[in-house]
Parts: sequence; structure tokens; C-alpha cells
Amino acid sequence: MPAKAAEVHEKLGYARAAELILHLPLRYEDETRLTPIRDLRPGLPALVEGVVAQADVQYRPRRQLVVEVRERADEDDALAPTLFFRLLHFYPNQLAQLKPGNRIRLFGEPRQGFHGLEMVHPRYRLVQPGTPLADCLTPVYPSVAGLSQTAIRKAIAAALREADLSELLPATLLTRLKLSEFEPALRRLHTPPPEADLFALDAKTDPAWQRLKFDELLAQQLALKRYALARHRLAALPLKDERQLIERYLARLPFAPTGAQRRAMQEILHDLAGRHPMNRLLQGDVGSGKTLVAAVACLAAVGSGQQAAVMAPTEILAEQHYLKFRDWLEPLRLKVVWLAAALKGRAKREALDQIADGSAQVVVGTHALFQEGVEFHGLALAVVDEQHRFGVAQRLALRHKGQHKTVQPHLLMLSATPIPRSLAMSYLADLDVSVIDELPPGRTPVTTKLIAMARRAEVIERLRHYCADGAQAYWVCPLIEESQKLELKAALDTFEEMQAALPELKVGLVHGRMKAEEKAAVMAAFKAGAIQLLVATTVIEVGVDVPNASLMVIDHAERMGLAQLHQLRGRVGRGSRESTCLLLYAEPLSDLARQRLKIIRDSQDGFAIAREDLKLRGPGEFLGARQSGLPLLRFADLENDVALLEAARDAADELLKHDPVAVKRHLERWLPQGAAFLLA
Repeated sequence: MPAKAAEVHEKLGYARAAELILHLPLRYEDETRLTPIRDLRPGLPALVEGVVAQADVQYRPRRQLVVEVRERADEDDALAPTLFFRLLHFYPNQLAQLKPGNRIRLFGEPRQGFHGLEMVHPRYRLVQPGTPLADCLTPVYPSVAGLSQTAIRKAIAAALREADLSELLPATLLTRLKLSEFEPALRRLHTPPPEADLFALDAKTDPAWQRLKFDELLAQQLALKRYALARHRLAALPLKDERQLIERYLARLPFAPTGAQRRAMQEILHDLAGRHPMNRLLQGDVGSGKTLVAAVACLAAVGSGQQAAVMAPTEILAEQHYLKFRDWLEPLRLKVVWLAAALKGRAKREALDQIADGSAQVVVGTHALFQEGVEFHGLALAVVDEQHRFGVAQRLALRHKGQHKTVQPHLLMLSATPIPRSLAMSYLADLDVSVIDELPPGRTPVTTKLIAMARRAEVIERLRHYCADGAQAYWVCPLIEESQKLELKAALDTFEEMQAALPELKVGLVHGRMKAEEKAAVMAAFKAGAIQLLVATTVIEVGVDVPNASLMVIDHAERMGLAQLHQLRGRVGRGSRESTCLLLYAEPLSDLARQRLKIIRDSQDGFAIAREDLKLRGPGEFLGARQSGLPLLRFADLENDVALLEAARDAADELLKHDPVAVKRHLERWLPQGAAFLLA
């Protein structure tokens, strides 16, 4: 491969030039046929050939080169079809090139301009009469700065000549699924014939795309399922509640668990009793009672004489868990210990000693749980809440805290963001999934309203009357991702504004940069009713449970994602009062923000919201996969390709059983970097 072409794969992020064969086009342009100027239609890209009639540098409204093109040199008729093209950035040699009489071929999108039809910055070249047209549709590839389409096309052509394009999948499988063979499908995508359906290619519904999307999904399924099989070869301590702690715990609850909670408990306890490490995701909507089920899992570990650790992404959530676990488990004579970065001095040393000697049976905390210096006596179960907020390395680090020579701890992951089925089948194929799909009795529906920022004063007045009647409310401050300082300032400013506007109310403030003990004191006062209005940043998104707080105002709701809005709204509707969530938004709204706010207003079903969220954001953002290292699908679309995904899942099981050589070669082609980060 030429040296220049070899640079292309590095710039595009591939380790080897051979990987370029799977650098597939974003779209295609048709340069196989000429369109007469008179037949051009605005908005429809086309290839045109003509003669330069004149070229002038114009200075109004800005410096630009304007070129007039006619189909024939002898056309002087003012009514003859004419096309103009404009170059806003050009060099002197281009002006010299574009002399009247020179024959030119242009590709671009015509639009109606001041003088008639025009193209702005079309692709063009000088030609001779009879210069051959392209013999295939022109692929347009994903690129990076400083890398031209010409360079990419040459590098890919070289890779296609040198790479192994042999068929790796059994002919019987391809026949059954009515899939094309690999090499013809791949070549069709890189060099589609002129008669190919451009719409089907761009929409990725062409049979060649179906084959490549299937291969991509198959590679993902094989990698995840192979890891799941490897996990089943590992050993874990079987956890059985020998002390009947679970029965005593459930008997002390002031309510009966829902049917969905009991079903999830049975699935988890069955896994924990096995000799292989559990790898289970417990998902359920906001307020469905996942923590109660997680406590049952912890009791199975403690009842077997082992330790359990519960990790949450923020101190405020970890603290909420700690207080719940302490209230639930200490009456059973169990020791629950808190560990977070904010813990210092003697308190931290005592916590570390209790974790190390085993007297701490359940340890609750933040990422501090897997830091150096934390040694568990016998960690048999790791519970990770809001698992998508942790990177893979962090989840592995906690699990490694309990890894001994022969055994691994069980892993239970919790998510309040319901995972759509197609996503669970693909990215979470190595996980067993339990779903809590019903809410506990007593949860009241939350009315959601959209209110423009111009009516902010009305909302504050409504708060006055609402809290005067004995209720409590949240005011959630805007998310400012680019600056924690600005976010803190917004919270402080809002707190001062509310104190001034509502002097008769007791207003509290909680934000992420407060010390743990300060946050705990504010939250305890709010729960006790001593604070009527709590001004907060999004740290209250999960874990906060105050039944009397039944009104929430979310300031600048347009800045937040669907999952976050749904999580925040889940803090109300926990008591007997009618509950309301007011979404304050600033205008003008982007189309995306408008869609998000409409979805959250019209639905309270977390699964329906999650499906819409997946459509808007794509799987990478939805799962936190960009942070976690999960390889994202480049070609398959989980909304439209569910049938292909199901076929790939079944084919993966078949190949893993009967054709390990095909599995190995397929993964080498599609995941040449390996799939180490799938291990979490």
C-alpha cells in the first residue's frame, strides 16, 4: 500500500490498513449520468457539464467568484438555460482555470439564486468533450479534518485489493437468512453500480447493507455471549441466607412487596445460590422499589457469612442508601458502614478497619469503595446503582476488591432508566435482566406542565400559596455542564431570590459542593418538614424520598435530558397529595428541546420515555457507552433492525456451539482491537 494511503487508516483511527474495508460510506452521489441544465431541480444534487460563459470576481455582498455556465459555447441567447456557481473562497489559479470557453463538469445541489439557478461551492473539474463518466456511484465517507475524500477512496481501494474478503459464515446460515455473500455485498457498498437504488443505499435498506449490518450485530453478540460463557466458567461463593435474615427483614416492612419485586428477588436469589458469578441488571422505573430488592440480595450475602458493598455515583444518593440500609438492617443486628471521599481522620480509619476485619457486613458508599487502601474481609456481592454513570474500569475495580484466587463476587447492577428491549438484546447481551414493571401502591400520578420563563413570577406566587397550605416543594436549578462554578452560582442566586420573594417560607439549599454532613442536615430538615422549599441542583435526581413534597419546579428544563427530567419528576408523587411538576423553559426552543419537553409532559411511563430517548440520543449517549468503552454500532439501527438483531443473536448461539473457527475469524474481522471492555 502506498505510504500516503497508509496514513489514512491512522488518521481515521484504525490500527491496521485492512480495517479500512469496513469504513463504509455515509451516503452516495450520482456522477454516472449528466443532467441537462434545463432539467435541474432545486434541492436535487446533479452532475452538469457545460462551457464557461464568463467568470467575475464580485465584491457585494462579499468577495466571491461568480461563474456563468451554459451547455454550449455558441449559446448567446439570453433565454438559453444557464447555471451560475459561486465560490466564496477561491485562489487566483482558479480564476485563471475558469476562462470563458473552457469545458467544465460540476456536481452540487442547485438552488434558486438572485440570477436564477445556482450552486454554491460545487465540486468541479475541467474536462474535454467526451470525457468518460464515472462507472459507479460516488461514495462519500466519514472523514476527519485534513483528509480528503479522494485520499480515503484511494486508501480503501488499496485495502480492498489486499485484504482477505473470504466468506466466513456457513452457506446454510446465509441461505436461511436470505443474506448476500460478504465480498459482493462489501464491493457493492464501496462501488455501487449506476443502476443501484440510491434511496435504498442511503437509507441502508439495500441487501448489501443488510448483510453488513447483520455481520456487525453478529460480532457484538458473539463478543458478549463469549464473555458470558467465560463468566460461567468462573467460580463464585454460593450465597444462601442460612440465618433467615431475609424473612425477618420482609416481616418488619410496613407494607408487602409488589409481585414484580418478589419476582425480581426470586431471580436474584436463584443466581446468588449458584456457583458462578451473577451478572444481573435490575431495572425499574423511578420509585418502583429497586433498593428494597437490592437489600434482599445483600442479606443473602450476609446470611452466608460474607460482605456486600453498595456503590452509588453521588454522595447524596449513596447517603440516602446508607440511611435506608441502616434503618432496615440495624434492627436485625447487622453492621452497616458508610464510606465516601468526604470521610476523614478517625471516622475513616474506623470504617476501613471494620471493612477489613469483616465486622462491617454491608458497606455503602461512592467510588471511594474501590480506592487503594480499602480491603474487604470477604466481599461476595457488589451492588452498583445507576450503573451507566460509572465507567467500566470503575465497575471492574469494585468487583476486583472481592476477587480471590478462585472466586469472584456476584454483581448486581441497578438502573432507574428502563432499557428498551432492543438495547438489552444488543449491548446487554451478556447480562441477565430483571424488571420491576409495577409501582408500589400509594404512588400518585404526577401532572406535568410546561411554562414559559416569562411566567416565572406567577410560578413563585403559586409556590407561596402551595407551601402556606402545609405542603413542601422543590425548585431544581438549571444544569450548566460546562461549569460547576456557574451551576453553583445559579443555585445560590436562586436561593437568595426565593428567600427575598418568599420571606414567610423556610427555604433550604442543597448542592453537590456542600460537605456531606451539611447536605445530610439539610435533607433531614426537609424530610422532617422544617424546610418548606428546597432549592437544589440536580444532585437530588435520585434517591431522595420525601412524601410530603408534592410540587417540583425545574428551572431551564430545556437544558436537561429525558432520563434526567423523568428521574427528577420521580421525587414527587410519593405521598397522598396531588402532585405537580412544572417545567420552566426559556425561548426560543430548539426542535430537540421541544420534542423532549413534549415527551415528558405527555408520558409517565419510564419505558415509553426510554424508547423515545433512544430515538433522540442513540445508544451511545443513552447507555453512557461513550464514557464506558462499549463499542458502538456504526451501521445497524436498533429501532429499525430488531429482526436482524434477533437473527444475529440466534446465529451467535449456533456458531458458538458448532463453529469456533468462524467465531474467531469473524471477531478478528469486526473487533480487531479485542473486546476487553465488554467484560464489565
